[in-house]
Amino acid sequence: MTRPRGAAEGLAEALAARGIAAVIEPLLTIEFIDAPPLDLGGVQAVLCTSANGVRALARLLSERALPLFAVGDASAAEARAEGFTRVASAGGNAGDLARLVCERLSPARGPLLHISGRDVAGDLDGRLRAKGFAVERVVLYEARPATALSAATRAALAAREVDVALFFSPRAAAIFAQLAAAAGVTEAFSGVAAVSISAAADTALGPLGFAVRRIAARPDLSSLLAALEGLPQAWGGR
Repeated sequence: MTRPRGAAEGLAEALAARGIAAVIEPLLTIEFIDAPPLDLGGVQAVLCTSANGVRALARLLSERALPLFAVGDASAAEARAEGFTRVASAGGNAGDLARLVCERLSPARGPLLHISGRDVAGDLDGRLRAKGFAVERVVLYEARPATALSAATRAALAAREVDVALFFSPRAAAIFAQLAAAAGVTEAFSGVAAVSISAAADTALGPLGFAVRRIAARPDLSSLLAALEGLPQAWGGR
């Protein structure tokens, strides 16, 4: 499981309840960036494209009543857990979020504040600016890549103890492909199924020769777990 450790631990518990043991291999480590107080003057809504963005925002902002538009259900759930009271979920990707904003908001009502990491997927700001919105992007966290696979993961792959690998972003999948090649464990993937949250993440896995590759119907956790459930029993399906 290749999510950052904080997010992976809760998912590992959910998988354990399904009878699936997980090896956590964080490929990205989240580091929050200290920033000056956010200027919300005239801002009509905040946009968050990840749960990490929500957490970073909550560290710096005491205001919880400003409308918050989240890219997906996990980000929206994190926003509600942090106390934000006016939360809307696009239930998908950057394109879905742009469409939801255009449906519910108007450029004439003021600028939008986009909370993001240093690296972003999808041109959310460009889509919205093309519709007349003023968008300010504020970088509040950075996802630092791992430099090597852990000894535990290398050993599990070498012993053919891994049935399924889960990938939650194109960047994480690309990092994994690079590190797996460097570790010399790619032959192990001939007996492993890969389940990715998006087609872009799946594409990054092409060189690894997984026995089975599945893509979630929607870019969210519930759809990824549904794709996992749909695997043949030989690869951990139920």
